Amino acid sequence: MGNSIERTAITSVPIQPLIASRWSPRHFDPGASLAPEILTALLEAGRWAASWGKRFPVRYIVGLRGDATYEALTELLNRGNSYAKVAAALVLVSTDLGDDDNTAVYAAVDAGLAIAQLGVEARSHGLHTHPMAGFRVDDAPGVFNIPESVRPIAVVAIGPVLDDYADADESTVERDHAPRQRPALSDIAFIERWGNSFVG
Repeated sequence: MGNSIERTAITSVPIQPLIASRWSPRHFDPGASLAPEILTALLEAGRWAASWGKRFPVRYIVGLRGDATYEALTELLNRGNSYAKVAAALVLVSTDLGDDDNTAVYAAVDAGLAIAQLGVEARSHGLHTHPMAGFRVDDAPGVFNIPESVRPIAVVAIGPVLDDYADADESTVERDHAPRQRPALSDIAFIERWGNSFVG
């Protein structure tokens, strides 16, 4: 399969194009590099995500392809995420859980918000991101000297993708070309009581 694919979300109403065009590809360009200043812009976008209590517990471990941090991050990835080992950059996103359950819950929310904003900023530069939970979470603290109160949440692969799938493996072709799906808005947005669909 050698032609490029269109992956813009089919939405019920128009939304910001950068958000509609965000998806999580696997066919990263192994020959593309990522300028440090562009990666800095992505991290900065994440830094300015909303944060519960203005704690901003999110921390990044940043690797550019070819450096020691990148190589260490690739070693943590599960086999099913081996496609990410050619992305231009890998970022381990972690969050400080604090010292109580309530703080821990919202620390994870903050991490998700940071990852989302990083992804939208990436699209503004023509890049894609793929957040991954498939890595050896318990090994990461020892590799990077992460404090005990901080939990690794995701590794985010970042970079341009290849349009030509002629040389891609069958699994990558199948997964990158699968229909994009989400529950209908009427199934997840309610008014007055649970299950009573909101209709805008």
